[in-house]
Amino acid sequence: MINPRIVLSLIIAAVIMSCNSATKKKDESTSKTKEEATKTTDENIPIVVTADIETGIKTHIDEQVKKGNGYFHMKTEDDDELKLELVRVHTEYLANLGPGSHFACVDLADVSGDVYDVDFFLEGDPGDMNVTRTSLHKLNGKPFYTWKQHKDKTWHQIPVEQATSDLLGIIEGEDKFEFRYEVTLPKMKDDAKMWIPIPESDNFQTVELLSMDVPGKHKMIEEKEYGNTILYLEFNPEDSGEKVELVYNVERQEKNPYEESTYSEKYLNPSLLMPVGDRFKALSDSIIADKHNEGTLVQARALYDYIIDNMLYQKAGKYGTGDAVYACDALTGNCTEFHSLFISLARSANIPARFAIGAAVPSERDEGGIDGYHCWAEFYAEGKWWPVDISEANKYTALATYYFGRHPANRIEFSRGRDLVIEPGPSSGTINFLAYPVFEIGGSPAIADTFFSFNRKVDPKKITEVKGQ
Repeated sequence: MINPRIVLSLIIAAVIMSCNSATKKKDESTSKTKEEATKTTDENIPIVVTADIETGIKTHIDEQVKKGNGYFHMKTEDDDELKLELVRVHTEYLANLGPGSHFACVDLADVSGDVYDVDFFLEGDPGDMNVTRTSLHKLNGKPFYTWKQHKDKTWHQIPVEQATSDLLGIIEGEDKFEFRYEVTLPKMKDDAKMWIPIPESDNFQTVELLSMDVPGKHKMIEEKEYGNTILYLEFNPEDSGEKVELVYNVERQEKNPYEESTYSEKYLNPSLLMPVGDRFKALSDSIIADKHNEGTLVQARALYDYIIDNMLYQKAGKYGTGDAVYACDALTGNCTEFHSLFISLARSANIPARFAIGAAVPSERDEGGIDGYHCWAEFYAEGKWWPVDISEANKYTALATYYFGRHPANRIEFSRGRDLVIEPGPSSGTINFLAYPVFEIGGSPAIADTFFSFNRKVDPKKITEVKGQ
């Protein structure tokens, strides 16, 4: 007798595998309309069917939330009770498995901040669907199981530990490393000044300055608005060719949604390159659309998904300035453009959001150079700050759920905020953001070669992408 679960698995896994194995193309010739994006791989299934499945699963969740005193309740394999809230329905995975049989995949956030990807099997007709089977598929983007196709073309659930996997560059839990920040001064014909961020300890990173080798005069100054510490240096022409070297011991924890004792309305205000309102209000309203009456998590996820789906990570043009207007127009850039656009959209939707910058430490090796700075953002919802890394989610779409509420342990944060005001400050005025040194020779902007490197102290626990994700 044919196992009915295998038959269901065959059809639904085909949908899942086809969605995740496709290469994302962002040029205009291959872009999809919103209507096309909601279609399943079976062109014979009309759009109304997937809409009915979405309505069916939302109705089921709403009914269970009412019964569960405001939460959707599930249990893990360890019999731990989960109290979940809806984040989004994956409309791209909705599928009709056959007459009266349907599949839905939903993201639900636990009160702890963990986000679960839950698979639902439903039976019935539009307007009268019942859930027959529910399973926890992923935790923070990391699957508990995957799918494998046998020679007879049927698909089967396979535990992650038995599946083929590829490293995606995330270290969970804790990472420990020595971090080196090195600047080489160019030829200087006049006196010069430099400002360098000094990473500080907080609830997620413990930073110890092991050594500081600097020419010229120097002192530590405080940036008051965001609480950054900055190394201020003064040089003369005789310091040309010298190096500034800072070495840190870093212990970093994976970052998840967290509460903070202080909260400020400043995270709703515009900055010079992150406007709020006007076109950003109009765009955020159009993205959030019918989700205006849903929770802040749902709205933030809609903005997050919009940027993933519409922006291209590309270091070309006016990239690296964190200009939200440029990002909105060009839909390209590096991490600064991705997160500046998100912050402008979030604040325009009355969702507090903030910016931070540092460096991502490689996970595939334990020493060597680091490819420049990296930045990220956080938004405020449900009484917590939620970390997001949209440019990394754009690169590795299999981990889009992980990066909505998580920052891995293999990174170091240098500074927070935009438009930094310090005294003494550069002649150019406020500092846009601070990762590489701000450097002036004779009062004019200049560039000094900057190099980051690291040496890991322990073997980290790494997470991997599982085929079938």
